[in-house]
Amino acid sequence: MTKARLLRLSVVLVSIFMILLIIVYWDNVGTAHFYLHTSFSRPRSPGAIATGEDWETSPDVDEFLAKLLSSSLKQNSSIPRKTEQLLVQGSNKPVVSNLEENVRGYDWSTHKDRNSLDQEKLQVERQRTLREFCANSSFTFPTKERSFDDIPNYELNHLIVDDRHGVIYCYVPKVACTNWKRVMIVLSESLLDQGVPYRNPLDIPREHVHNTSTHLTFNKFWRRYGKFSRHLMKIKLKKYTKFLFVRDPFVRLISAFRSKFELENEDFYRRFAIPMLKLYSNHTNLPTSVSEAFGAGLKVSFSDFIQYLLDPRTEKMAPFNEHWRQVYRLCHPCQIDYDFIGKLETLDEDAAYLLQLLKVDRLLRFPPSYRNRTASSWEDNWFAKIPLAWRQQLYKLYEADFVLFGYPKPENLLKD
Repeated sequence: MTKARLLRLSVVLVSIFMILLIIVYWDNVGTAHFYLHTSFSRPRSPGAIATGEDWETSPDVDEFLAKLLSSSLKQNSSIPRKTEQLLVQGSNKPVVSNLEENVRGYDWSTHKDRNSLDQEKLQVERQRTLREFCANSSFTFPTKERSFDDIPNYELNHLIVDDRHGVIYCYVPKVACTNWKRVMIVLSESLLDQGVPYRNPLDIPREHVHNTSTHLTFNKFWRRYGKFSRHLMKIKLKKYTKFLFVRDPFVRLISAFRSKFELENEDFYRRFAIPMLKLYSNHTNLPTSVSEAFGAGLKVSFSDFIQYLLDPRTEKMAPFNEHWRQVYRLCHPCQIDYDFIGKLETLDEDAAYLLQLLKVDRLLRFPPSYRNRTASSWEDNWFAKIPLAWRQQLYKLYEADFVLFGYPKPENLLKD
């Protein structure tokens, strides 16, 4: 009887072990290599916000999976690293096919005259601000108190993973995310051009950049790993370098409005502009195409857009579109301990410093900024015709993004 039980137990253990091996093999084949890049990891201070190490998980399973996955690195070490050669930059300027990029253009100036920032101190300050307000019980906002395990799978779709270099990037639309996605594609070698991985980020067509199938994101883990998906996410959150880029919330809204409603965008016209024009401008019998609407002078105003954001019916119908959804809802900064917080206002300096920290600055350069990027100085003009009460409500809607990422409260817009 005892021998029979031992035999059954052995069969079960061997089966579990084989399943885990299959999972690891699938990961290596399907999403490149599980390369645990830890050069940027750092000790956590006692007062830091909750990290992967603080989550209530099954430590035995986590430890076993980590050891098992780490053992696969020996097999991967023999694989030639094409990307570890200095990339030869392609043409000096990209072939611009997208309307928005064509209108905005690129700024090819070298910015050598800019004062260098003390990036290390800047990062310490940004992370300190974030941790302090995440830990401050008197400062509240929706979803703040939930744990990582409480975040629905579909809300993890902005976390892009590069297993080759051990990087996780949470992308925020209207914060240079197109070019950061291009960088992630080059690093992960997730997209080929005639059988060869892209080397120059600007060679990657925009339509491929925003194709969800191009990137490995956390929300895809469930289909790949099943019940082990959260354990693997937490292992990667512990081991990998995690970064995001943010922007002044009001300026980001202006940028979203400019790109989605001032330019002809068929999808946004049908999904958002038509309802806004009907609800807030009392238009009926609207054209079915954006070109007809623009030709007739029918465009969403900035006032219409602000009313739409403040309308309680908007969230009841569907969550905010990602282009104006709050950063705390996209990237979960109180549940994920980000190693690097970049800002669009200091994009060139922050990007160069981050690529150095990731030890990939010899592999690629961050693409240049857009020439006519929406500026903070435009806020007064854009909000001049927006009623004060609306501005105050809008600030409350985006207050968490202002506070968590150290943006000053726009007092000039919130008082008579």
